[in-house]
Amino acid sequence: MRPTPPDVAPAPAAGASEADAGGALASLHLGVDRTSPVPLYHQLSQQLEEAIEQGALLPGALLGNEIDLAARLGLSRPTVRQAIQALVDKGLLVRRRGVGTQVVQSKVRRSLELSSLYDDLDAAGQSPSTRVLSVDRVPADAAVAAALSVPEGTEVLRLERLRSTNGEPLAVMCNYLPDVGLALSAPALERTGLYRLMRSAGTTLHSAHQTIGARSATAAEAALLDEAPGAPLLTMRRIAYDTTGRTVEYASHYYRASRYSFELQLLVRG
Repeated sequence: MRPTPPDVAPAPAAGASEADAGGALASLHLGVDRTSPVPLYHQLSQQLEEAIEQGALLPGALLGNEIDLAARLGLSRPTVRQAIQALVDKGLLVRRRGVGTQVVQSKVRRSLELSSLYDDLDAAGQSPSTRVLSVDRVPADAAVAAALSVPEGTEVLRLERLRSTNGEPLAVMCNYLPDVGLALSAPALERTGLYRLMRSAGTTLHSAHQTIGARSATAAEAALLDEAPGAPLLTMRRIAYDTTGRTVEYASHYYRASRYSFELQLLVRG
């Protein structure tokens, strides 16, 4: 969390009741800097978002009363309401009638780089788990053959897995691999990520071409991801290459748009 500036309202004293201190916010050091050009509501919204993403505010936690929080920080109630609404709009908070404002499961945000979903979730402390749906060898159809740079009909390894985080389904991943001497089993794929297994077998990934899109979930896809049929999905197709330039993977994944987003860094071209 950001340190509280010296000229902001102090955090509640240790031992204050949750009702007095604002529910789950009691343990957080929140404050606003009135000398900053950043709007007050945005300062508060950023601090709450960081607390959610860093696990200081867990899913299901109640934020308490807006009036109490406004009084605690010396802010107007509309300012606090605007900060909370910004997080409601992002899907991080939800207002429930008769319950109050509650933290919901935050989205998984993933930078666009050549890494595996398992490694990214594990590094973020998101407790990834995998259910293997299929592991088999199939003849490559035209699209798969073109992606892997092999003749159509060549036998390739096809993997389909359901990836979850903190026990909640997140993505369905279908991967095709050429014959690279990699022996894969369902138990191994459930213990760790595909890229870790590839690295352990001596495959060094170097680069990839990736395409991101969106579409609606079919009934079967929705059932796997605990979504409603027609729910929005993010899609990703990736062709990965090793250090020799050989194609070593073709991936076709789809993710719950309600729980997942990609992050990009954009630079001005000089």
